[in-house]
Amino acid sequence: MRLTLYTDYSLRLLIYAALKPDDLVNVSDVAKAYGISRNHLTKVVHQLGLAGYLETVRGKGGGLRLAKAPASIRVGDVVRQTEPDMALATCFRPIDGPCVILRSCLLRTALHEAREAFLHALDGYTLADLTTPAPDLLTLLGIAVSTGGAKRAGSKPASDAIPAVRPGGAERALPGGRIVDRPSNRS
Repeated sequence: MRLTLYTDYSLRLLIYAALKPDDLVNVSDVAKAYGISRNHLTKVVHQLGLAGYLETVRGKGGGLRLAKAPASIRVGDVVRQTEPDMALATCFRPIDGPCVILRSCLLRTALHEAREAFLHALDGYTLADLTTPAPDLLTLLGIAVSTGGAKRAGSKPASDAIPAVRPGGAERALPGGRIVDRPSNRS
């Protein structure tokens, strides 16, 4: 499955905002850090605000910040919100291109299962998980570390980390010994 640039930019913007929890974020700074279009990001900010992921502050010295805690923002939910069309083939929307074998086709079932597995895997990650390597991300994005800022409350140094098993069996360390379990199936 390929995500749209809109979803990619949405996730990047949320990561950037999560790395600066004590500051308002400027769209121009995000665009510069990632080398992406400011105009596209402005549209993304508007939609993420409507979806309840961002708060915006207008006027001089304004900007944006997360409206929710990073640990409460599931990547799968953001993808569902920002992807305009999760149909992997025209048979998911028969009105666009009816298929003569639709009644007996197992390809549609296989593609549906693949899409659900993809989203299920993304549901296993939160925005907090994506910002776990905060020092590296801060450096790569050129974000200055302010005293007391840019570090999530309650996080511990990586040396205190305990390995966690991710969906698919891959192990990785999460700060504070937090173990991320595979999420339950969604109905």
